Parts: sequence; C-alpha cells; structure tokens
Amino acid sequence: QVELVESGGGLVQAGGSLRLSCEASGYTLNTNCMGWFRQAPGKEREGIATIDEDGITSYTHSVKGRFTISKDSSRNTLYLQMNSLKPEDTAMYYCAAGRDCMSEIGNLGLITPAHLFSYWGRGTQVTVSS
Repeated sequence: QVELVESGGGLVQAGGSLRLSCEASGYTLNTNCMGWFRQAPGKEREGIATIDEDGITSYTHSVKGRFTISKDSSRNTLYLQMNSLKPEDTAMYYCAAGRDCMSEIGNLGLITPAHLFSYWGRGTQVTVSS
C-alpha cells in the first residue's frame, strides 16, 4: 500500500505563490503516474496536473503557465509550484498516485481521470485572498 502526505498549503494574497509537496511511502514500484487534484466546496473534483514515468506533464487550461508539476523520484516526492495565484484557486488540494498516466489525452486538453488513481492523500488547504 502507498501512503501520500501533502504539505505546503496556507493563506496567500492574490498574485502570490505557494509550493505544495507530496511525500510517498510504502510500495511505490508500480506508481508510474502522479497528479494533483483540487476541490472547492460545492464543486466537482478537478484534475490540475499530472506527470508520468518519463516526465511528461499535462495541465488543465486554467493553471497552464502558472503552475508547474515536478517530481524527485529519488526522494519519492511530488511538487506543485503555484505562481500568480487567484482567488478562484482556493480549494483543498490532493496528491494522487496510480499505475499509468493517460498522457496522450493531454493533446485533447484532458487530464488523466481521478478513477485511474489508486492512492490519495488527505489534502492540504490553499486559500487565496483578494
């Protein structure tokens, strides 16, 4: 089993930056896909970004150019650098891991769907004030 623990959330003013981290532990051999999702109250869970075993990244349109997903495989750690934050970015942010990404669908403007991720963290809250 894989355990994921997020950190780095907090309160920031519009235009500011935050970096989220996700440390994975346990049996991670078959987790070739890592991703970040977010969910605001009353809204559906939204895929933000994914990165596969080859380092190929995909982003949802609303964060492209502002957010950057990366990983340090030697440390089993995933990152999300968030710049130029907006109030609409306010949400609970979740780290997720799965067997494989569907990186090819990024060309269609889509993110690997949530149901393909087997492991989830408990989330870290990001609040952006105006």
